[in-house]
Amino acid sequence: MKAIQSKIPGCYLLRYQKRSDLRGDFIKMFNADDFTRLGLDTTFCEQYYSWSARNVVRGMHFQLPPYDHAKVVHCFAGVILDVVIDLRIDSPAFGQAAIHTLTSDDPAAIYAPRGCAHGFCGLADRNGTLYSVTSGYVPQADAGVLWNSVDVDWPLDNPIISLRDAGFPALADFQSPFRM
Repeated sequence: MKAIQSKIPGCYLLRYQKRSDLRGDFIKMFNADDFTRLGLDTTFCEQYYSWSARNVVRGMHFQLPPYDHAKVVHCFAGVILDVVIDLRIDSPAFGQAAIHTLTSDDPAAIYAPRGCAHGFCGLADRNGTLYSVTSGYVPQADAGVLWNSVDVDWPLDNPIISLRDAGFPALADFQSPFRM
């Protein structure tokens, strides 16, 4: 695994080595020693996957402290534009976005640290994502900021957004409790 630091401290693009032969492909997605060397949390408590159509926007999600979590996101089918926003008020990247295109053809993932909002939009007709998080889901800590209030050039014309995500406050109106 090769970790590429984004402009957000602690947020990495993780590139994996793909081994291919006549049977297909093999990719090691997680090695605790590699994560530990980078100082990344490896105490994954829950794992989810989602399927999203083209133009679906999911985000910008996070959990409030003390239930905040780090997240690793893989695209196992299709193509997504993945976005991480730094919400840590003492971070040099506060309010900034780390944006990466993830595709099932190029084995990579995003590691989003605690104190960051995460979201993505589907760019293919069918997009599969796998998320691993370091804390369990707590409904009363579930939160987000409005997807189009962040400085991101989303490549879509007619976004498909849940009522929940459309009701989040704008980033400028969010009083962040997060610190590095």
